[in-house]
Amino acid sequence: MADIFRIPMALYAENRQKLLDRLSAPALSLPQNGLVLMQGGEEVMRYDTDHEPIFRQESFFHYLFGVKEPGFYGALDIDKKKAILFCPHLPDAYAVWMGKILSREDFRKMYEVDEVRYVEEIEAFLNERKPSVVYTLSGLNTDSKAVKPEFFTTPPGLEKFKVDKTTLFPEIVECRVIKSAKELDVLRYVNRVSSKAHEMVIKRVRPGWTEFQAEAVFRYETYYHGGCRNQAYTCICASGENGATLHYGHAGAPNDKVMHDGDLVVFDMGSEYQCFCSDITRSFPVNGRYTPEQRQIYETVLKAQEAVFQAMKPGVFWADMHRLANKVIVEELLRHGLLTGDVEDMTKHHIGALFMPHGLGHFMGLDTHDVGGYPAGVERHKEPGIRSLRANRPLEAGMVITVEPGVYFIEALLLPALNDPDVAKFLVADKIRQFLKFGGVRIEDDVIVTETGIENMTTAPRTVADIEALCAQGRQEFP
Repeated sequence: MADIFRIPMALYAENRQKLLDRLSAPALSLPQNGLVLMQGGEEVMRYDTDHEPIFRQESFFHYLFGVKEPGFYGALDIDKKKAILFCPHLPDAYAVWMGKILSREDFRKMYEVDEVRYVEEIEAFLNERKPSVVYTLSGLNTDSKAVKPEFFTTPPGLEKFKVDKTTLFPEIVECRVIKSAKELDVLRYVNRVSSKAHEMVIKRVRPGWTEFQAEAVFRYETYYHGGCRNQAYTCICASGENGATLHYGHAGAPNDKVMHDGDLVVFDMGSEYQCFCSDITRSFPVNGRYTPEQRQIYETVLKAQEAVFQAMKPGVFWADMHRLANKVIVEELLRHGLLTGDVEDMTKHHIGALFMPHGLGHFMGLDTHDVGGYPAGVERHKEPGIRSLRANRPLEAGMVITVEPGVYFIEALLLPALNDPDVAKFLVADKIRQFLKFGGVRIEDDVIVTETGIENMTTAPRTVADIEALCAQGRQEFP
């Protein structure tokens, strides 16, 4: 029987208290008798059919209540420190098709809140409660650039009360940035599950496999052994030159290439456990042995990651960690004969961004690209590479962030660069052209910022020796 992690409802109670403490802080000077009112996710169908995709709770709602089902609303009484859920009033037919209809008392006990009412009672509740202000949740997700709507369906009667649409969002975002001890326990669990699945993929992959077979192994391992029904994002199983496509695996490139002897793969896969995410990438040779060229590029990326690990601690700016990774990558590519010239001059010309056009990493939690990377007033950098950085703030203990340097040989970037005299002078053209079908390397781990440095939650092997040993072990276990 699988040893599945059980998330305590106390996790969500602590999150609610954390938010209530912020809303009650003297610095905000909020009026008394305020009420938070927010909506959970709604059930959706696929286009015009009755096909119902597996429901996944809206992340902010899950953060506060841990509710699995669609159709709920939630309220927090700021002064009385009470939590109220509003559940849908389901028809009798639900019991025939979907199972037992839980009572309000069932939900109250299950989610350990103070009170549960039906959704249609929200208006009566507001009239009874008579809040001075209703705080609703709406704001800009600085990662996706999408605006979170206040409600999918606005509850009736709300228009009779003063509504504040701006205060809540930045406060709950900051709550989510710093993880609690209980949240970290869940994130460690889902990282262990995904790390073990990556190890099994490394053991099993062989020349002649199709990329989606590797994805299938990962999905099986995380669900069968870890209870992870969902993946945190679309699996990227890129082999050979596909490894130069940063977000390979989409509908137009569905992990369907046959992997060949000599291919290097970039497998970026992370499972999700009850909305808590993981995000791990490993790059390894299909035949189990790195070629000298593959080893050079792989160890370039590994050296950049190790340099960042050594430098990370509270107070360090994340943008500076991106610059550090870039510098190491440029120095190593220079050492291996792919670049020529002065490192400082190459930095000024953004040469590193030709090989690592993405950011070094991102916050992670209830979303793979978690909220809070750009607090109010913080702007994105304009320069190539670093402008893709998903967070730009100093590190703090309790943050969870990915560290994912990479080197890719992307024709769409390198061919124009070879024709640009200001840039081409730093590129060893013959050597670069030899690598245009190489693909790429990315190494991605999920780390907790601690008081003195970091804790790496990802346990899948990273060194060339350890990965080759795991490949060899897999060939013994699965001949």
